[in-house]
Amino acid sequence: MAWAPESASALPEPRPDAADEPRLPDVRGRLAEYAAMPVLQVLRRLDSGPRGLEEDRAQTLLARHGENAIAGPTASRRGSRLLHALTNPFVGTLLVLGGVSAALGAFGAATVIGVMVLISCWLQVRQEQRFDRVADTLRAMVVATTTVVRRATSDAPPTSREVPLDQLVPGDIVTLSPGDMIPADVRLLRSAGLAVDQAVLTGEALPVAKQATPEDAVPDVSAVGRSTGDLATIDCPWLCFMGSTVTAGTGTAVVLATGTATYFGAMHAHLAPRRAETAFDRGVKGVSRALIGLMLVCAPLVFIVNAAVHGIRFAALWFGISVAVGLTPEMLPVMVSTALARGARAAVRHNVVIKRLPAIHNLGAMDVLCTDKTGTLTQDQVGVDCHIDPDGRSDPQVLRWAALNSAVAADGDAIVLFNELDEALLAYADQMSVPVDDVTAVEVIPFDSTRRRGSVVVREAGRPGTDLMITKGAVEQVLECCTRLRRQDGDVPLTAADRQRLGDVGDRYAADGVRLLAVAIADKPVRPRAYGPKDERDLTLIGFVGFRDRPRESAAAAVRSLAARGVAVKVLTGDHPLVAARICRDAGIDPGRIVLGDDIEALSDAEIGDLADRTTVFARIDPEQKARIVRVLRSTGRTVGFLGDGVNDSPALRDADVGITVDGAVAIARESADVVLLRGDLLSVAEAVTEGRRTFTNIKKYLEITISSNFGNVLSMLAASVLLPFLPMLPLQILVQNLCFDLCLLPLAFDHVDQRALRRPQTFDSARLTRFVLWLGPVNTLADLTAFGILLHITGHHPGPAAQAIFHTGWFVENLLTQAAAVHLLRGRRLPSPRDHAAFPVLLGTTAIVTIALVLPWSPLAAPLSMTALPVVCLLALVLVLVLYCLLIGAAKTAWQKVEGRTSRPTRQGTRSQAQR
Repeated sequence: MAWAPESASALPEPRPDAADEPRLPDVRGRLAEYAAMPVLQVLRRLDSGPRGLEEDRAQTLLARHGENAIAGPTASRRGSRLLHALTNPFVGTLLVLGGVSAALGAFGAATVIGVMVLISCWLQVRQEQRFDRVADTLRAMVVATTTVVRRATSDAPPTSREVPLDQLVPGDIVTLSPGDMIPADVRLLRSAGLAVDQAVLTGEALPVAKQATPEDAVPDVSAVGRSTGDLATIDCPWLCFMGSTVTAGTGTAVVLATGTATYFGAMHAHLAPRRAETAFDRGVKGVSRALIGLMLVCAPLVFIVNAAVHGIRFAALWFGISVAVGLTPEMLPVMVSTALARGARAAVRHNVVIKRLPAIHNLGAMDVLCTDKTGTLTQDQVGVDCHIDPDGRSDPQVLRWAALNSAVAADGDAIVLFNELDEALLAYADQMSVPVDDVTAVEVIPFDSTRRRGSVVVREAGRPGTDLMITKGAVEQVLECCTRLRRQDGDVPLTAADRQRLGDVGDRYAADGVRLLAVAIADKPVRPRAYGPKDERDLTLIGFVGFRDRPRESAAAAVRSLAARGVAVKVLTGDHPLVAARICRDAGIDPGRIVLGDDIEALSDAEIGDLADRTTVFARIDPEQKARIVRVLRSTGRTVGFLGDGVNDSPALRDADVGITVDGAVAIARESADVVLLRGDLLSVAEAVTEGRRTFTNIKKYLEITISSNFGNVLSMLAASVLLPFLPMLPLQILVQNLCFDLCLLPLAFDHVDQRALRRPQTFDSARLTRFVLWLGPVNTLADLTAFGILLHITGHHPGPAAQAIFHTGWFVENLLTQAAAVHLLRGRRLPSPRDHAAFPVLLGTTAIVTIALVLPWSPLAAPLSMTALPVVCLLALVLVLVLYCLLIGAAKTAWQKVEGRTSRPTRQGTRSQAQR
């Protein structure tokens, strides 16, 4: 049949600019028009053809339509990052306090608060931009691709090759296989047993069947019971939509629309899937609420006490605002972003790519890792273990028929069963010199997860009028289609006793770790119509082929490493329970009592939670059951990771706190995951867990040091408000001191971490942070009160303005010196020593604090800040206070560790209750 393209003027409309909101009615209208055309007219309209686009033509269309992506350009991402930084609760608090200060005429304080906001937002946006650049580079290592048919020139033959999804253009011819994401809105040209999961668009749990119309036929609108105008609806059989996933069968399609011109693109603003709240999200919210609550209590209290004692209401209000600013950890978002980005960069050294920044924290907080066994406990390779007849004798004919099934499926671009099994069969058949090219392929009936079998129909030379069906699949599912079995002396009827005996064969081999597939054949009369699953009947069982997963050598060591880090490994697999048990034992995992998918179907979430707490291996479970187990474990307070690489793993990957996949995973798994392993074994996960805990430990240091110091200062100010006839420090001085301290603490993101802090899961714990602050904060207050007494003695009990300036300056210096000391005294379990010292960036930061404290009173900035040079006697006194503080904080820290060690044992129940808080 001849084909001739229409003129270039018939090209589809280019996609709208990113700034324009795509209109769903317009998108539906265009798709409905394409859906109502015969296939050849669609190809002409798109200036394409069955042989694909020319490469030059594809590049021209890419420039015209833009990349096949939903996200907006970098500029809009930059703007959204700035907006996100400004809406942070801590920054929002500062903006309110700055506005109140300006309204009261305290323009100096308002200026300092404004500088804090600008620095915080600028640092946060800059850090996120740097991570985005790094992340883009890393994502390029695991870029999602699709198979497209193109030609180098108009005269060149068409070739299939992988191209990045964002390089797809309207008119491209793409091929679809199980596990592929539909890369754009497409019209099917050919299909075989195609089923598509459209849950991301419709929420429907079950896949839907898709089928191409004949290439020159007008689509039968009545087949779907809709008018022509409704043909662009999601369930149109010959249209597939961006964002959905192929679950079974194969297809070839032409791209109708890309990017924001797609159905998904038009609905993206309303339908973009939201991931469940993770451990990181819950932790940040909890700590933010606790800190803002502390500020809302302490700042008004300081104001009320000052106003009651001194009656200077304006000064007291200004002082209270300054205290509120001092309690606000405005650099916390910057610190968190910096630490997470450092952890993500460090994870790359262990062949781990972090796609979403909070995932590095969630890895460190993870206490349960759910994983499929394939590719993690085993290699991504299987080998043929046996090929036997129904009586258990080795039979090369069984190998030949099984290999023919795989060979015909491969030539037909269909996946009849698992790819690795077909590859292993063909490789073994080639090794054994078994011929697999002496037949003519007639039909392929692809494997699907419901039938759990796949068939091919071939035609042998010398047998006119007869086709041969070869079926291969799970033992139970193939046996139900068989009525006879092959013995050495001929074919005999399949009796009930035979069914029972043969059904048990799979269990016996599975106990030794061998997975059996049954192979059956049947003669079929040649027919004009296509073969389908309903023709898989009256088969003759000829035997079994067995496969053995090759165990991964590092699996046992990785499981031990995760256990040493407090991470329990649970295996969630659709495989045979006995096979799963054998592989678990080989990997050093005690499988215990294995729970089957059928066992949990009728259980409530609470019952599953109790069961999952005691169970290590779940077998014969479907994708939704995997996701349900993950959700239930999370609901009990666990921080759950899920490692998987298949289509059936994508729901669980999305529902986990941290979804982990491998570089070779199917497209939908890579899209759903937060983390991609470039080396697909559990050792990489164990190393990434360590990086996550190192990252969070440094974030926790910042919180503990900052909040305990600030809380101690608030107590000091409350005491000074009662005991002193004047303010202990001017509001502007409080703001400057807080800004200097917070900036110099940012290098904690790069600090060394005590190895003991890496042994157990860690996440945000507001209750523990509160206990720490209440225990260590008063030590700062004791040091401050000692400094008050000494400074009052030096300046006189009723000092004038000059003496007050010395008092203010002295306390400013003492505060910065003790806070610098606190960084080193509280950053680890042990006290500072030559063997346990801070990292070089932290040393630079604290050196900067000390330098500011000692230089600022003698600098030109002293006068604007109402500060003055300190007499020598004051400096000597402050050194004594610093020594006293170090002794007190060391003793308090030792006592804290003893008390906390008794009250928070690392039990499973304790970890759970901590996560729930």
